[in-house]
Amino acid sequence: MSKIKSNHVFTSESVSEGHPDKVCDRISDAILDACLMQDPASRVACETLTTTNLIVISGEITTDAQVNWQQVALDAVKDIGYNQPGIGFSAEDAKVMVAVHKQSEDISMGVSRPDQGAGDQGMMFGYASNETPELMPATIIYAHKIVEEFARIRKSDPLAAKLLRPDAKSQVSIRYIDGKPAAVESVVVSHQHAPEMEMDYLKDLVKKVVKKVIPAQLLNDDITYFVNPTGRFEIGGPHGDTGLTGRKIIVDTYGGVGSHGGGAFSGKDPSKVDRSAAYFCRYIAKNLVAAGLADKCEIQVAYAIGVAQPLSINVDTYGTGKLASDADLEKVVREVFDLRPAKIVETLQLKYPGKTWCYADTAAYGHFGRDIFPWEKCDKGAELLAAAAKYPSL
Repeated sequence: MSKIKSNHVFTSESVSEGHPDKVCDRISDAILDACLMQDPASRVACETLTTTNLIVISGEITTDAQVNWQQVALDAVKDIGYNQPGIGFSAEDAKVMVAVHKQSEDISMGVSRPDQGAGDQGMMFGYASNETPELMPATIIYAHKIVEEFARIRKSDPLAAKLLRPDAKSQVSIRYIDGKPAAVESVVVSHQHAPEMEMDYLKDLVKKVVKKVIPAQLLNDDITYFVNPTGRFEIGGPHGDTGLTGRKIIVDTYGGVGSHGGGAFSGKDPSKVDRSAAYFCRYIAKNLVAAGLADKCEIQVAYAIGVAQPLSINVDTYGTGKLASDADLEKVVREVFDLRPAKIVETLQLKYPGKTWCYADTAAYGHFGRDIFPWEKCDKGAELLAAAAKYPSL
């Protein structure tokens, strides 16, 4: 019998589309979509704040699009499910304040020329792992699936629509043995609800949802469930906690697995490498893992504002690389992928949402791990393998 090399528990959390910060992400991205659909050259850095029956939209927006900011915001709130008057935050009761101005000319100089430079300095990361079909860490993908399934139930089942409200959180802890997910240890779900809801209803629903979205081989009779552990969760959403755009960066990415450059995504047009380069790094990492060149992989790139070529590219396969070393895989990445900001936008068609996806779709349940997005394509395997074959085998 082989000896177990590692045995540990890792945890990730997700939050629903009705979480106050996610409401803000959704509004900011809905505004971005509205601008890009009319004017693909729009420069958008939209920040939103929400609190009790108040939405504040601010930031830098340079666009030829004609957008009713207030209506876009209220439509987003209504679609999330905050449409019941008198609960502290709803599309019917909320007031919208707008404080928007144009993008700084100092930034515009660097991103508007033919050899489009990066919209800011910084480092961005992308990650992939073969531990799930989505090539994502198991803890975050299943945490997402729990709150996403609750949202589907809330919007489709009449009883759930009456008893459940949009704000929710999930948390999944999984035991890993030799680097692979082996068993779910605990699940936490906190879900906003109407005063008349009985807690047994929610507890039963949590177990049904978990059984549906998490593979059976990870489930067992010893899972510990924590459902609304404070007892009740009636006051929620922006009425219970002020929301801000870009405050759930770990939920948005890999649930704490790997590294994070610190930049948020929502409300930013693709000239901002905080967003576009992070998407492209995921694209690279996912293709490397999908091609069988590593079991897991993290890509880091760094940029200087106004400079097109990345300052550095780093590949880390955590010792799981195959066919080529990490140093050689860096050369492979440089050969196969063009990391100049304009080329990233062109490759992923990031200026043209609206046909099969839009930026508002990213605002909840993770920016990664869902095949509707162009950065989730696995279409570079043959090129990567051909490039890797030029280097000595490991």
